Amino acid sequence: MDQVNDKLNITFITFAGHVELQTYRFLYFTIMFIVYILVIVCNSTILFMVWIEKSLHEPMYIFIAALLLNSLFFSTNIYPKLLIDFLSDRQMASLFQCYIQSFIYYSLCGSEFLLLCVMAYDRYVSICKPLQYPTIMTKTTIRVLLGFAWFVPACQLVPSLFLSSSMEVCNLTLEGIYCNNSISQIYCVSSSAAYLIYGVFIILNTIIIPIIFIIFTYIKILIVAYQSSTNVRRKAVQTCSPHLLVLISFSCLSTYDVVIARLKIDLHKTTRFILTLQIVLYHPLFNPIVYGLKMKKISHHLKRFFFRGKLSVKADV
Repeated sequence: MDQVNDKLNITFITFAGHVELQTYRFLYFTIMFIVYILVIVCNSTILFMVWIEKSLHEPMYIFIAALLLNSLFFSTNIYPKLLIDFLSDRQMASLFQCYIQSFIYYSLCGSEFLLLCVMAYDRYVSICKPLQYPTIMTKTTIRVLLGFAWFVPACQLVPSLFLSSSMEVCNLTLEGIYCNNSISQIYCVSSSAAYLIYGVFIILNTIIIPIIFIIFTYIKILIVAYQSSTNVRRKAVQTCSPHLLVLISFSCLSTYDVVIARLKIDLHKTTRFILTLQIVLYHPLFNPIVYGLKMKKISHHLKRFFFRGKLSVKADV
């Protein structure tokens, strides 16, 4: 297969970021396949739990479910193609496929930050304005916030498809294993003024401003919790600490993703390969583990669900 198919007028991109693929392809495939199954099972289990348990039909748990659903979409955008590449002789994708994967990748990354932003607002209203909580966090408000978190990043990224398609391609090899920020390496002019301004606009709207808002809301929560009773402080720690852990984790991974591409840091191929894998290996599993263990109500329902059979057997005996 040629990198440019003249007959069909299709341009193909080669992924050159794999390390010792001929030697370790089956090991890579096995590890990634197991992790993908774990991502699906872990996230889907908590999603199913939130759906069937009426006591979890509260804004906080609905937003957690939305975050886990986002992780499922994110993983499904990356894993199937990655698994196919591990077993293929050539690791390639059409330029159009690369644009779509990159678009979905960054749309869901933006949604992750906005969902964390929405969750911080929910905790702020719950702890700082408890009497107004039922009137503020209505079903309509929840729908609007979820729609905002999912559709705004996607809408903001639509112009990137037109900007990318209008730029001349000079390099058909990516120093990566899937289409993310590394796609900027393929263009003849890597950083036009319009492209840079647009990139800064996206980073501000989907990363910087949400993080500032989250920090502001948690500072307010800490102040109110410090001035309140022990129960309020305990509630603040129990419900806010998982969100902060997820925010710190995802912020670190996103910083790597942006910095490596924008500053064009020359990392060793193995180091780049390992760090790139962390984004798709670590975070989609981190979310359900954190919320499954740290959120007492979810943890309680999970234990009751999984050990229901054992308890029934003991009762019969």
